[in-house]
Amino acid sequence: MKIQLSEHFDYKKLLNFTAPTIIMMLFNSIYWVVDGFFVSNYVWKDAFTAVNLTFPVIMVIASIGFMVWNGGSALISKTIWEKNITLARKYFSMLIYFLVICGIVLSILWFLFVEPIMSILKASWDVLTDCIIYWRVLFLSLIFFMLQEVFQSFFIVNERPDLWLKVSLAVWISNIVLDFVLMYWFKMWVLWAAIATAFAQFLWALIPIVYFLTSKKSKLRFVKTWLELKPILKSCINWSSEMLTTFSMSLLNILFNYQLIKFFGNDGVIAYWIIMYVWFIFTWVYLWYSFWVTPIVWYNYWAKNSDELKNVFFGSFKILWVAAIVLTLSAEIFSWLLAKIFVNYDAELLAFTTKAIRLYSLWYIVQWINIFWSAFFTGLNNWVVSATISFLRMFVFQIIMIFSIPYLFGSEWIWLATTCAEIFWMIVTVSFLFGMRKKYGYA
Repeated sequence: MKIQLSEHFDYKKLLNFTAPTIIMMLFNSIYWVVDGFFVSNYVWKDAFTAVNLTFPVIMVIASIGFMVWNGGSALISKTIWEKNITLARKYFSMLIYFLVICGIVLSILWFLFVEPIMSILKASWDVLTDCIIYWRVLFLSLIFFMLQEVFQSFFIVNERPDLWLKVSLAVWISNIVLDFVLMYWFKMWVLWAAIATAFAQFLWALIPIVYFLTSKKSKLRFVKTWLELKPILKSCINWSSEMLTTFSMSLLNILFNYQLIKFFGNDGVIAYWIIMYVWFIFTWVYLWYSFWVTPIVWYNYWAKNSDELKNVFFGSFKILWVAAIVLTLSAEIFSWLLAKIFVNYDAELLAFTTKAIRLYSLWYIVQWINIFWSAFFTGLNNWVVSATISFLRMFVFQIIMIFSIPYLFGSEWIWLATTCAEIFWMIVTVSFLFGMRKKYGYA
């Protein structure tokens, strides 16, 4: 069913509009989880540690792509609303070309400086060797990863999230097959895990490129254009909060890795990244629901439709509250099973990871509030409030908690650091929410 941004969004339409992308991102999350499963069980836990130390650094770089696709989708949505399809195609092409240039430059720089950067984490030499191998292969495919993230947003703007879901399923299946063949069947090591992942990212970018080059029914398609500073800066500045959210989450992961290596060694990193695999599946429900509701908010903000803003605000609030309860209970109940999938070969590590999941999962009950409201303010074109929420939430409260709680209450309480930080910042977020409700008319 095709849904347009100008429609009235009841609960059913909100879910129908966002569900294909959420399902797609769940498969995207499982795509990373599958890599971790095969590496942990069939290569060994040192390689598993290396893969997990590498991932947040990649996401720091890829956060630029998140900024472009979020800002670009908002700009293009507005242009389509103004019935200027020719200009929308120009902006679309311009942003893709800009991202390709950024990806090439960043790939070269980070490929060259991988060794001194990874040495900061103080991991063992065997782990660092695997990190460098895995990282260099994936940075060769970084541009495809960034394009993949951008294209999924533009498929939403193009009102074809269903098509992107089909593409994602096809790539996801191909990655699982490659992981199975290379690591389970042929018993190959971490290099081949990186090659399988890089190949999947290549496919994920190539298929949309072909679609936007050849489809005659698509509103968006590639056209010849020069890069213009104004629309690119407008896209990046307005959606800098979403880039900041992704960047800060990745930086948070790096800091967590640093602390966990100090207190628990490689086992701490393994436990944390099993938690992060649960995070990929659970928290991204909040993230991607919020991201894809944002174009609806943006559209109705520019159309000055306050009734629909109220409808989207309260409808989303209820949907996400129910999701938070279900996801938190699921994480608590199935914590042992989630840990067993990855570390069944080590009883002590299994018990350690199960306890860590149970403590950390309390985060899910409150996390959605700050994620959704940050994205909502971005849709209202108030990037200052949105960026402030993202910055203080991650760079202030989270970092303070990560470095203070282990020393105040004991090392194993580090798993509650993110929950404590989220609660403190929720108070600040609520103050923004009530303070601006009359200005925007959403409540």
